Amino acid sequence: MSNESLEGLLGRPVQMRTGGGLRAYLRKVWAVAAKDIRAETRAKEVASTMIVFGLLAVIIFGLAFDLRVPKSSMVVPGILWVVILFAGVLGLHRSFGAEVDKDTLAGLLLAPVEPSAIYFGKLLSNLLYLFLMVLIILPVLLVVFDVNLFQPLILLGLFLGTLGYGEVGTLFAALTANSRARESMLPVLLLPVMIPVFMAGVGLTAGILDGRPVSGLVSWLVVLVVFDAIFFVAAYWIVDLIWDGI
Repeated sequence: MSNESLEGLLGRPVQMRTGGGLRAYLRKVWAVAAKDIRAETRAKEVASTMIVFGLLAVIIFGLAFDLRVPKSSMVVPGILWVVILFAGVLGLHRSFGAEVDKDTLAGLLLAPVEPSAIYFGKLLSNLLYLFLMVLIILPVLLVVFDVNLFQPLILLGLFLGTLGYGEVGTLFAALTANSRARESMLPVLLLPVMIPVFMAGVGLTAGILDGRPVSGLVSWLVVLVVFDAIFFVAAYWIVDLIWDGI
């Protein structure tokens, strides 16, 4: 090999290969999510905390509203979404907070993985915990308040609302990861942004329980779909900027 060729080779910057198409990208997303799921299976810090808080909150609300309202269906929509919002905060801040506490965040960011793949991997594991919590508290609400929430449109609204919650929560968890006050900063930033989801979720759930025409509830579903789409695209485009700050 000539000296010129050797110098050209040595002077060429080293680049990690992060391409490979959609299939390779999805494998990276799943690798990040699987790592978090395995860690949660061993430590049981996130999902168990969210589920226990959700169950206790439902029971406390049930005792507080017992015989205080003429119909349980009047308060169940608000209770359902309040429990989801506040229980979710307990787990979402651990998305990147656990990486900071274990000094593994730098290694994760240095891996040959697109920043957006890290975000979507974290999002996938967070959604698993959120959906698990929702599936567990729904039967408890049925027992405590005698209100059946297992109705197609209510479940669809819960799916869309929880999806949007996970998207925004994971994004803000990355933004506040290196903050010493991330446990308090996350809800301060997150909950005001979730107001449209809360209003749409409560409105849709209440409308179904009250027996209103479906045609009058479609607007709430549109709000949830638009919210999810906006933050899905926004997270994909701005996640690089967030990681530059980390």
